[in-house]
Amino acid sequence: MGKWLGLGVLGVLVIFGFAVSGSYNSLVSLDQAVQSQWGQVENVYQRRMDLVPNLVETVKGAAAFEKDTFTAVTEARSRVGQVSSAAADKVVNDREAFEKFQRSQDALSSALSRLLVVVEKYPDLKATQNFRDLQAQLEGTENRIAVERMRFNEAAQAFNTKRNSFPTVLVASFFGSRFNEKPYFRAQPGADQAPRVKF
Repeated sequence: MGKWLGLGVLGVLVIFGFAVSGSYNSLVSLDQAVQSQWGQVENVYQRRMDLVPNLVETVKGAAAFEKDTFTAVTEARSRVGQVSSAAADKVVNDREAFEKFQRSQDALSSALSRLLVVVEKYPDLKATQNFRDLQAQLEGTENRIAVERMRFNEAAQAFNTKRNSFPTVLVASFFGSRFNEKPYFRAQPGADQAPRVKF
């Protein structure tokens, strides 16, 4: 009788061990997918950061007196650089760092939008090939950013779904912050309001 009881307990422990190791391994796999996708997000944001100085210099030549717009773009780019380098390691696992990163990127997007509005006043600038090339690259980069953010949200959703499923939630909580829930990119405040167009 004791032999069968011992085998039964051993069997339960083996099954439990396989369940825990399976849950842990799937969390690691999904976490790596999120990290990989985050690398893609950073990659396209870096591409945009690299385009900004060229765009600003091209516009400065034709619109030299629009200094406050150039200053806003330069300062926003600088803040993005500070946030990106300071939080690179923990952005994906720390909701507050993630939101700070997103706010800095949103500020750069806003400053770039203002810069492109300034350009509308200068038809000669819009006609130059150099500016058109830079604008096309920036538009393409913005599209890539949207796609990579969507893919990041999908990877975060897959991780969060697995992480919060039973019994994986028990395994995740045992490892503390190693398997924190992943944050999602969200729309900028006010994005739900239709823009006003005035003629």
